[in-house]
Amino acid sequence: MEQKDVLRINELARKKKSEGLTAEETEEQKKLRAQYIAEWRQSMKDTLDNTFIEREDGTRERLVQKKPNKSELQ
Repeated sequence: MEQKDVLRINELARKKKSEGLTAEETEEQKKLRAQYIAEWRQSMKDTLDNTFIEREDGTRERLVQKKPNKSELQ
């Protein structure tokens, strides 16, 4: 995400607190936030995909994604 988009998110947040947003601005804010969150999640996934655990014996293994329990899904 470009810096100008992050600045726009912050600008819309300040405007929402002070005077409120128009319908178009609300929609723009939703789209920008969704894009920001998607990019943040992908960045975090990429970081975790390249993270290793080093055991005491010197072996290294990749992190594996935990599968959710049935109770966590509800």
